Amino acid sequence: GMTVKELSLVQGAARQPLKYRYNQQQLHIGLGRLLAPGEPYIIYLDYVAKPDELHTKGSAAISEAKGLFFINPDSAVRGKPVQIWTQGETEANSAWFPTIDKPNQKTTSEIALTVPSKYLTLSTGRLVSQVPAGPGLRTDTWKMDEPYAPYLAMLAVGNFKVYRDTWRGKEVNYYLEPRYADQAQAIFGKTPQMLEFFSQRLGVAFPWNKYSQIVCRDYVSGAMENVTASLFGEQAQATAREQLDWQYAGVEREIAHELFHHWFGDYVTCESWSNLTVNESMANFSEIIWAEHAHGPDAGAAQADLSLRTYLRNPANYTKPLVRFAYDDKEDMFDNVTYQKGGSILNMLRAYLGEEVFFQGLQRYLTQQAFGTGEAQQLRLALEAASGQDLNWFFNQWYYGAGHPMVTIDYQWDAARRRQAVVVHQTQAGAPFRLPLTVAST
Repeated sequence: GMTVKELSLVQGAARQPLKYRYNQQQLHIGLGRLLAPGEPYIIYLDYVAKPDELHTKGSAAISEAKGLFFINPDSAVRGKPVQIWTQGETEANSAWFPTIDKPNQKTTSEIALTVPSKYLTLSTGRLVSQVPAGPGLRTDTWKMDEPYAPYLAMLAVGNFKVYRDTWRGKEVNYYLEPRYADQAQAIFGKTPQMLEFFSQRLGVAFPWNKYSQIVCRDYVSGAMENVTASLFGEQAQATAREQLDWQYAGVEREIAHELFHHWFGDYVTCESWSNLTVNESMANFSEIIWAEHAHGPDAGAAQADLSLRTYLRNPANYTKPLVRFAYDDKEDMFDNVTYQKGGSILNMLRAYLGEEVFFQGLQRYLTQQAFGTGEAQQLRLALEAASGQDLNWFFNQWYYGAGHPMVTIDYQWDAARRRQAVVVHQTQAGAPFRLPLTVAST
């Protein structure tokens, strides 16, 4: 929870104390008067965050949800670095700074971190100043002027080495522990190529002022698309010899996934967790198109097949629609339906509409919802505008319905008429799926 030391309404150079209620989950503030819609006001809040005191619940994707994590703070574990880092998704950043912690909120930020001078910091946006803060201390200030969802804010502190790269004049930085610093280019060096490919393919240039990637210890997930500063677990740092065993489905896939979120998830954020598909299905889909581009069509097909099989492996997935307006817990949305099935659906829709039309639709969606929020319905409308087709049937079936078709295909050769018949049967329970198929003969 938090200890509130002062809560006031700023009025010019003065501060007026306000009444409030705090129950360790929500802070209710009485402003003392009615405000007109859209009327600006400034609240001053002096507090101490105590995330370790919160009773929180993680998910299959993110194992802990206390927001702010101190790693080996007293140096008790020899050889293990001292670090601080954050994990905001889904609604955990409010454990360390007061905010309306919902994905449909947008904010700008200025974060000042006072740390021992030997440590580096990383946070949201640009580093705008570094000043001494007393013996052995330094204050770094990071500023973000573009609006983003609160769960995407981040900070990290530790003994890192930085490899500095660029893309179209923007900073592209890789933060690793010193022992892995010489592998920064080997691990993250394809990032500028990914930035260029995704920017061109989507018709929307990378919209943020910098892009950093950092590897941290004891991370509670695989990786996270914090805006301008993606965070990876320690699986993303390795020696040159260890990297010989890496497959595309590991770190390179993760790098593409988190970067693509900077369009789908960060630039345009799901309006609600029910519509998480417009974040995570898109990022899953990016794993396929980057594999195609960087490693060839067979690699893309292999990644698509892996994604589909991951969804099919668990029959519990078959009863869940992609967009779910009812769930027991928001964390339940982070599953193989939202990720792997959703990515497979997008790949199928790309094939149905055609490459050019599909990506024109994505460009339209991003442009119309820029720095805002989006839902599956808005994605549908953008794709309809690009294609000139009614896609209600597709979205009703694949986004708002559950399951998938079970298909058997029989071939019947009529020798007398020299005619081949192809008979397609759907054997799943319930209504048949509308399933356009192309039949080719050679």
